[in-house]
Amino acid sequence: MPILDPSIVEFISGSPTQTARIGERLGKLLRGGAVICLEGQLGAGKTCLAQGIGRGWGATDDLTSPTFTLIHELRRKIDRARLYHVDLYRIDSELEAWRLGLTDLIDSDDCVLIEWPERAPTILPPDRLWIQLEFVDETHRRLAFTATDAVHQSLLTALKKNAFGA
Repeated sequence: MPILDPSIVEFISGSPTQTARIGERLGKLLRGGAVICLEGQLGAGKTCLAQGIGRGWGATDDLTSPTFTLIHELRRKIDRARLYHVDLYRIDSELEAWRLGLTDLIDSDDCVLIEWPERAPTILPPDRLWIQLEFVDETHRRLAFTATDAVHQSLLTALKKNAFGA
């Protein structure tokens, strides 16, 4: 693997506010059909990043953790587009994720943001942006963004340019 892989971008966040700001930058760039997967341990910042994505995308409601309802549908005022925030933490099987209608959401032209995607790996599309959040220390998190197709690669390139100017 080359040292500079254009399909991978990493950030180090020093606070929840900074993690949310990264999410906002990504949210402003989202277009319909995007699938964003957030993987990381409890407390790694997945929901914080997701909240920033929702704000940047322009959701009319605040994005909250859907741990008990599993799926939240958010709307955007300007065009009534939808962003689905899915939390698979409480599912017991991929069958349960399928019964929730996850494949229908993924196959739509809406944006889908999935926390705990590793709980339903065979249901996920091969085309997606995967974000791995890891603890560096008590206050810092490493966010590794990996695009798996041209559409999500374009999104990642725009985010990189927006964040770093390069």
